[in-house]
Amino acid sequence: MNIPVTLNNMPLLECFASETRVRMIELLGERPMSVGELAEVLELSSAIVTKHVQKMENAGLLTSESVTGTRGRRKLCSLAVDSLILNFRSRPSEEQRSAYSVSIPVGQYADHEVRPTCGLASEKRLIGMMDDPRYFADPQHVGARHLWFGSGYVEYRIPNYLVGTQSVREISITLELGSEAPGYNANWPSDISFRLGGVHVGTWICPGNFGGTRGLYTPEWWDEQSSQYGLLKTLSVREDGTFMDGLKLSDVTAADLGISAPGSLSNTSLSGGREIPLRIESRADAANAGGVSLFGRGFGNYDRDIEISVKFSDSSREVRS
Repeated sequence: MNIPVTLNNMPLLECFASETRVRMIELLGERPMSVGELAEVLELSSAIVTKHVQKMENAGLLTSESVTGTRGRRKLCSLAVDSLILNFRSRPSEEQRSAYSVSIPVGQYADHEVRPTCGLASEKRLIGMMDDPRYFADPQHVGARHLWFGSGYVEYRIPNYLVGTQSVREISITLELGSEAPGYNANWPSDISFRLGGVHVGTWICPGNFGGTRGLYTPEWWDEQSSQYGLLKTLSVREDGTFMDGLKLSDVTAADLGISAPGSLSNTSLSGGREIPLRIESRADAANAGGVSLFGRGFGNYDRDIEISVKFSDSSREVRS
């Protein structure tokens, strides 16, 4: 992510003015940690750590979710970005000034409801037991690089970095996915639906679940008789409709999503402006109920997470011009 060093970005820049917050970034760069774990390592109270977490969440550096632990619910924190580039002198183009991008690991979903066949895998091992949906709530799910389910959904949270009178004019989502068959089956169609900001934007028919040849980045320990890779697809919700790899899926436009800056009176999305929910779903009652397989960094044929680009416009700038 490219960040211009301006007063507008002071909330983010101030995060690096604290040794505690920089140390937290170091710790979370190794693995997700709960507020309690951070407090113990930093030798601080949970209340103080929570304040730091809130500041870094507001700046878009961290994400957190409430998960079930051995002693009840706990707040698990993860880094929201892998890198930042600070621009001191360069003047970005109008296109660059009107867009931002984020990467979301496939295991970093915020909500789910899945049914077998299902499972999660990191680069090194299975997470929990296969075909047991309970493990989708295991705190280790954030480390998953591959997940699959026969029906249901996973839902991610896209950060909303809009300010003032800015509003979304295009969202593009690139991901590696397939359907979910026992073992693998290249002829296993699945109706995979996508929702953005609570709005159903379209359904794409995935042709199959692919295997037989190990994925370029699929680890050696992974069973050769299981699915190995997916198809790299780009879903785009634009001003003229919703498209998958340039082919129109529906008439839903970016304006229909009603997404604008957090706190804006014009924001009508179900996310309330703070974030943009992305749901990937395979309905059990679909004509082709073939499930979903997602491949992230370290799995499949493309060494990448879910890559998201958000382009926006500013109504106040348009009025002045």
